[in-house]
Amino acid sequence: MPGVFAMLDGMHAMGGEFMLTSGEVAEGATVPEEQVYAGGDCHGGNVSPSLAWRHAPSGTQGYAVSMHDPDAPRPGGWWHWLVFNIPATVTSLPKDAGRPGHSPGDAVQGLNSFGSAGYGGPCPPAGHGVHRYVFTVYALDTAQLPLTSHAEPGFADALIRRHALGQARLTAVYQR
Repeated sequence: MPGVFAMLDGMHAMGGEFMLTSGEVAEGATVPEEQVYAGGDCHGGNVSPSLAWRHAPSGTQGYAVSMHDPDAPRPGGWWHWLVFNIPATVTSLPKDAGRPGHSPGDAVQGLNSFGSAGYGGPCPPAGHGVHRYVFTVYALDTAQLPLTSHAEPGFADALIRRHALGQARLTAVYQR
């Protein structure tokens, strides 16, 4: 059911567990067609889902959000979305925030594995089976990461993880 929350890694904060929710994507459910990639032989809406988080660890100075497919048939998986330098006062992203220019404050839409900045929805190879799509919000110990929108996704992820105080995840699936 959409809106269901997911919590991983046992990160605690004042008032509860660090949690990530979505109005469109549910834990363990199939990614809706509206969030599927639009390009090549995929015909979804390519609209990023709304995301909201709460109970970030104390000391959080900013956030980063990613969407990653660890089941992609390439080393390191496939990066569908990286947005970073989200202000600490922001605790949600509205639906379709994955379009460049729609980030809150000074947040930056990073490169995805499709080679463009912003959100690129699921589009696994046809017949490759079920793929997992892991949405992660990272609570960071810094307000600004020294990254640009052209940073290689794997490098950006490594830097984000280095500055993470905690993380909350939501995992959905999709296959063609």
